[in-house]
Amino acid sequence: MLTRLDIEKLEEENLAPYASRSGESKGRIHYEREHNYRSPFQRDRDRIIHSTAFRRLEYKTQVFVNHEGDYYRTRLTHTIEVAQLARSISRALRLNEDLSEAIALAHDLGHTPFGHSGEDAMHKLMKKHGGFEHNAQGLRVVDKLEKRYSNFPGLNLTWEVREGIIKHHTDYDWPKIKAFDPSVPPSLEAQVVNVADEIAYNNHDLDDGLTAGLITEDDLKKVGLWDRAYKSTGEKFGTIRRLINTQVTDIIVNTEKRLKKIGLKDSNSVREMKKNVVGFSDEMEKENRRLKRALNQLVYHHYRVVRMANKARRFIEELFRTYIRDPSQLPPGTQKKIKEDDLYRAICDYIAGMTDRFAEEEYKKLFIPHERV
Repeated sequence: MLTRLDIEKLEEENLAPYASRSGESKGRIHYEREHNYRSPFQRDRDRIIHSTAFRRLEYKTQVFVNHEGDYYRTRLTHTIEVAQLARSISRALRLNEDLSEAIALAHDLGHTPFGHSGEDAMHKLMKKHGGFEHNAQGLRVVDKLEKRYSNFPGLNLTWEVREGIIKHHTDYDWPKIKAFDPSVPPSLEAQVVNVADEIAYNNHDLDDGLTAGLITEDDLKKVGLWDRAYKSTGEKFGTIRRLINTQVTDIIVNTEKRLKKIGLKDSNSVREMKKNVVGFSDEMEKENRRLKRALNQLVYHHYRVVRMANKARRFIEELFRTYIRDPSQLPPGTQKKIKEDDLYRAICDYIAGMTDRFAEEEYKKLFIPHERV
């Protein structure tokens, strides 16, 4: 039998000195006795998986909206891929896999329907009312919006997982919350999730773009990372696997070199650094930038993707404005939240929590005369 204390002992024996230890967690907002057979980070992981927001990721857009086809990634499949990569990288670096996994599973809980176009629309609509940023919304989800316990709001996650959510940083994220000093780097485990997210979405957007016919293998010949991998494998799926393996290996090797050079004594030393430690080598960083530029040009600005993005923005904008004009159209639970927060934030929470298909159905009910309401 393995108890929580046994798990904490194993962490002490097996993890690197600079890894986060569950026994040293800064704790939860609301006091709870910890579980006998799960570490605090394992318990957080389980709470996230069983949350409503996590289940809804299945029907939230990554790049292609849900009805475009069953093959394409959703927020849920993307999240699972990020968690797998984060665990693999953390294991190799002797970091806390459970913390990395929990952060990875929660990192997209605050996303609106319809991907980044939905978030852009929401940010503009909320610009004069506190703004919208999906990491901040993710923290709001786990701290307040989830209703699963009678004695406190939210999921009551540990400080370390909450920090990993709000400090999740990629080209698409700009989180700043005063309660979590934005000038201080997060844990190494949170940094691992950042790079795992980037590796996952770059490579699965390549895969989905090729499958959708938005790009061809010939289009990618000028992208060094792709071209070398393709020449060694000769087919699409083998190339995607090779790209992921190459980038993950680079992260592990390069980060290990940095850690040895810096000589961090413990997990607190990580927060004294001026920048993140986990990352690509300089050469791989350049190669990765070229790959992202190619994706931006060939996939994200493809006319079909632009059409989907513009349609998504119209969905979000029309729903939002209609609810603002007449809040009585909102369900009772959201009308109650208007009194607790304010009109704009309550409507923002309601729309951000929607799946793509729920938003589409809601749009039909509000704007198509013959649809049942």
